[in-house]
Amino acid sequence: MPGASHVRRPGMRAKGRGSLAHVEAVLMSPDPRTRELMALTIRSIERRLGEGLRFRAAANGELALRAALRDRPEIVVADELASRMGAFALARSLRDAADPYTGVIVVLLERTHDAWLASWSGADAWYVKPADPFAVADRLWELLAARGLVREPEEERV
Repeated sequence: MPGASHVRRPGMRAKGRGSLAHVEAVLMSPDPRTRELMALTIRSIERRLGEGLRFRAAANGELALRAALRDRPEIVVADELASRMGAFALARSLRDAADPYTGVIVVLLERTHDAWLASWSGADAWYVKPADPFAVADRLWELLAARGLVREPEEERV
């Protein structure tokens, strides 16, 4: 809706072009290849979004925690096997912070048996690696839309 004002949620970016949000993500993994695959997965929502996403890479949970609390990205994707604070500790620390993180947290698991830890940590979604990139992207979109951060672009009439 052109000209409509939007309420800015605490810890979230203001709306960008029209009704579409400008989306930032922190990608946490000790493995650069895993971070690259995370970025490729999330990039698949750019077409729906109507603009590019911005990524911050973090090699461990401590760096990701600092970046997420400082920059308040809309998305945090965390690899379970990170050293110096793994995905579960990162998610739990973000949710339990003095100013709790309200963005989307996705955890990439090594095994299905760790799903209960992902749930306990406060993650919004979790997938066993290798995760289906389309399923992850669709779920991210749903979670962002549920928070009012994105919506499907209106089709242009000719």
